[in-house]
Amino acid sequence: FLAMHYTSDIATAFSSVAHICRDVNYGWLIRNLHANGASFFFICIYLHIGRGLYYGSYLYKETW
Repeated sequence: FLAMHYTSDIATAFSSVAHICRDVNYGWLIRNLHANGASFFFICIYLHIGRGLYYGSYLYKETW
């Protein structure tokens, strides 16, 4: 959906993102959901890795 409004040219990329946020219906919402969703995903990944290190899950060799 947003790919129809975005241009990846170095001269017009910023203005196309500004166009998406200002002129496209709910473009600002989709952009913020995408950015915050990606950050939340990485937080979950880091928590998952940290939990595995804390509980010593890497010692269970029979699961591999």
